Amino acid sequence: MLGWLRRDIKAVFERDPAAKSVLEVLLCYPGLHAITMHRLAHFFYRNRLFLVARLLSQFSRFITGIEIHPGARVGEGLFIDHGSGVVIGETTEIGDNVTLYQGVTLGGTGKEKGKRHPTIGDNVVISTGAKVLGSFTVGENSKIGAGSVVLKPVPPGSTVVGVPGKIVMREGRRVDDAGGSSIDLRHDQLPDPVSEMMSCMLLNIEQLEKRIRELEQRVPGVPSSPGLDSCEGGKLKNADL
Repeated sequence: MLGWLRRDIKAVFERDPAAKSVLEVLLCYPGLHAITMHRLAHFFYRNRLFLVARLLSQFSRFITGIEIHPGARVGEGLFIDHGSGVVIGETTEIGDNVTLYQGVTLGGTGKEKGKRHPTIGDNVVISTGAKVLGSFTVGENSKIGAGSVVLKPVPPGSTVVGVPGKIVMREGRRVDDAGGSSIDLRHDQLPDPVSEMMSCMLLNIEQLEKRIRELEQRVPGVPSSPGLDSCEGGKLKNADL
């Protein structure tokens, strides 16, 4: 148990620049409190003391705002930042060095029996308010963007954004000196596929309107069509509709 606790404290210092001392982390970090109590609750759960496990889980939820079912399997180095509103379901499996931000849900999609919650690979970062729902795997070294709703498997080394979540493959994945992948916490710099698609559409429209104006100039007597340069604030001005 002490070995788990030392690794969990180390994870806090690795991923939270606000951490100042071991005593502060021990006394003031609800994520660490929730993880520590979960490991004890999981011990009772594995020994079929289900009521004791659930009571400890509910007590942990009451004092930390983080709900982890005692049946969930949690690896080393899990870091829950702030943690309010985090929910982790019974059959969830979490790998090593995973980071969860506030409001994350690792849940199911129905009342089916058996494995019904996600499996999270090593070094995954799940950002604020993201929901991962279903019995599939999020591959190692992946990032889930804030507010995303993930309903399908995620390949390793991927980034997911949007509702429903869309996968954007990462290039140039950071590699540490030992040859393994480092944990990329910069979830404020995720790509936005919707914005990229809108920019692409605007460029295509501009090219089409330019082509239309060129064709109109070749045909005498045809009035010019309003183009992008006749728009202001999303409304056409001086245009004959």
